[in-house]
Amino acid sequence: MFTKALTLFSGVFAFMVVALGAWTRLADAGLGCPDWPGCYGFITIPINQEDISLANERFPDSPYELAKAIPEVIHRYFAAFLGLLIIGIYLSIIKKHDFPKHIRTLSGFLVLWVCMQGLFGYLTVSLKLWPQVVTSHLLAGFAATVILWVLFFKIKDFYGQARKKWNLSNPILKLISIGIFLVTFQIFLGAWTSTNYAALSCPDFPTCQGVFWPEADFKKGFNLFQAFGPNFLGGLLDHESRVAIHLVHRYGAIVITLYLSGLAWVLFSNGYLLLSLGLLLALIFQLVLGISNVLFSLPLLVAVGHNLGGLFLINYLSVLRFRE
Repeated sequence: MFTKALTLFSGVFAFMVVALGAWTRLADAGLGCPDWPGCYGFITIPINQEDISLANERFPDSPYELAKAIPEVIHRYFAAFLGLLIIGIYLSIIKKHDFPKHIRTLSGFLVLWVCMQGLFGYLTVSLKLWPQVVTSHLLAGFAATVILWVLFFKIKDFYGQARKKWNLSNPILKLISIGIFLVTFQIFLGAWTSTNYAALSCPDFPTCQGVFWPEADFKKGFNLFQAFGPNFLGGLLDHESRVAIHLVHRYGAIVITLYLSGLAWVLFSNGYLLLSLGLLLALIFQLVLGISNVLFSLPLLVAVGHNLGGLFLINYLSVLRFRE
């Protein structure tokens, strides 16, 4: 039971880490500490004037800003603690020899995955917020959270706690798999929008700059081979490229809405009322937050909520698909 409780806590904590990562990114604090894993050469953050002066001497090209260093350091330490929790889950699973092989394998894979996520954290700073790395860092964080929750439900079922089996048919499982692929791609588009600072390129809704299809440069907007820095804070793409990114993410949301609405109907038609309702509520919540980001010019709490809404949606679908 300890393993199940630890995994549940870690799953909830992972949502907090994702929220802190979104807060750091949206507050333009991704380079709040120009070095890694320390912050201006300190274990925590410089506070007194002597340490601040030393920090500025060490990194003259990155003047110290307390308001940006705080979210960056908090996110790093929360992420590190999550890594320790995941290692703890793995150790508790391999210690208990009666866990089935698929649970042991999944927990071991999760340890390797979180180590890779740490590498992405280092590269995010060292490559000065290169969009490809920041986007990969976000997607890997989402994936780690999904794996944690799938692992939790598998452990929960291993302990034999009674539950009504879903017994989803193969055709429904295939539809859910397609939904996971589409939502994952939409999350990538959202991450690409955020890391290229394109969220406010279309300040109106449902139109974009007064029209439904403004001038946009899709080739530059989706060039995945951008050269390194020197610094991507604030973004380096021109306006037309950012508009292209925003448009694809926005119209992708229409595709997701239509598909998941259809999937919810299929679940309802097959007698899965609660599963259908949960999917619809998660979808509506995410749509409202996405539209609010545009109408209210990306409020920090709403934008963070939109990140968590996407994470919840992909978690929901993944548990439906992979719990059995």
